[in-house]
Amino acid sequence: MKSKTNGSYMDEVTIISSGVVIEGKVNSNGNIRVDGTIKGDIVAQGNLTVGDSGNIQGQLTGDIVTIGGKVEGSVNAKDKLVLEAKSVLKGDIVTKVLVVEAGAVFEGKSSMSGQTSAPKIQS
Repeated sequence: MKSKTNGSYMDEVTIISSGVVIEGKVNSNGNIRVDGTIKGDIVAQGNLTVGDSGNIQGQLTGDIVTIGGKVEGSVNAKDKLVLEAKSVLKGDIVTKVLVVEAGAVFEGKSSMSGQTSAPKIQS
């Protein structure tokens, strides 16, 4: 059963299977799982998962982004970014919460948006 939430179908998952190659920008009003190859940007109005066999060359945007495969490009995760143990990310990150599992490879800069800065110590 699919339910409509805030104008998008959050229960739906678009799956790009292993062996599929897409060149161009991908937009989704819901969740996306990529196990194939995409050469282009991906914008998801829901969660974005890159499986172990997933390979992306482009910018990723989503609410919660989980990377298990390879990504070459920047990542903008609205709520959380998870880099799984076998993931490789070469690009900059903007997110509120960053989870990096042991074994993950990350080359780039990270920015934790939405976080309050540390209080200044007065002398």
